[in-house]
Amino acid sequence: MQHRHLGRSGLLVSEITYGNWITHASQIDEDTARATVHAALDAGITTFDTADVYAGTLAEEVLGRALAGQRREGLEVLTKVYFPTGPGVNDRGLSRKHIMESIDGSLRRLQTDYVDLYQAHRYDYFTPLDETLRAFDDLVRSGKVLYVGVSEWTAEQIRAAVAIAADMGFDRLVANQPQYSMLWRIIEAEVVPACEELGVGQIVWSPVAQGVLTGKYLPGAAAPAGSRALGPEPGSLEARFLNDEVLNSVQGVLPIAADLGLTPAQLAIAWVLQNPNVSSAIIGASNPRQIDDNVKASGVVLPIDAMEAIDAALGGIVQTDPSLTMSPNPRP
Repeated sequence: MQHRHLGRSGLLVSEITYGNWITHASQIDEDTARATVHAALDAGITTFDTADVYAGTLAEEVLGRALAGQRREGLEVLTKVYFPTGPGVNDRGLSRKHIMESIDGSLRRLQTDYVDLYQAHRYDYFTPLDETLRAFDDLVRSGKVLYVGVSEWTAEQIRAAVAIAADMGFDRLVANQPQYSMLWRIIEAEVVPACEELGVGQIVWSPVAQGVLTGKYLPGAAAPAGSRALGPEPGSLEARFLNDEVLNSVQGVLPIAADLGLTPAQLAIAWVLQNPNVSSAIIGASNPRQIDDNVKASGVVLPIDAMEAIDAALGGIVQTDPSLTMSPNPRP
């Protein structure tokens, strides 16, 4: 397992991050979750990503129990705040109140005294940005958080946050967590250039487009039993990927992987890691075998002709429009 610096910080993260969105306390039982986490540890993964909202806070609890007994200094534990975690009007967003209460809940569920990276899960249009950044800075100063970042923010929002932090002497952002894959490249036009300039690294989610880039979804065929398209969360596999135009194009990528001696999933993960602004790629796994397969993407350098062949195979289906980012968002 290779490691990279998280943006322009001294923190090293594993090129492959284990994430538990959809899986823990949802698609898989706790014994399987524990076995999968331990497989990740055995494979050299040191970085683990979750969020307070996943499975209604239960995903953090499962991850905390699975990591119990591990050497804390050898791990990088990441979580997020923004989405509703309770019925109250202040149980959401990026107000000082919600951030301060949420971190304590996350630490309790994760069974740790601190998190390595605390991320604003979305941009909050209803809270002053300086209020959010001051709260984050206070958490860093208290030792509950070591680094701060964001998820699915636009380039403009990231620039504004970095500027305010510099003016106010707050701890600066070091990470952004966007969706990124061969099919979904919207961060390349604006977010990546801004982040390269500002020293912000990407921890990307869905590098295999929620399973589409593995080739298991076939044009004109029903989704395989047990796949994310049939998962407990409606729409967990976004409909924009499940159409014959996309699926036919993905079939054209499979021979490229085979020629390189890679599985389709390994090729997809290795592809996002070719971007020098990407610090790590998040993988989700429903069993230890998937971990064993995916970690082999770490350290793979794809030749230029393979990168060009991928672009040719995917043709006009690649999404590059920055307006398709998950921001803006209404109040959660």
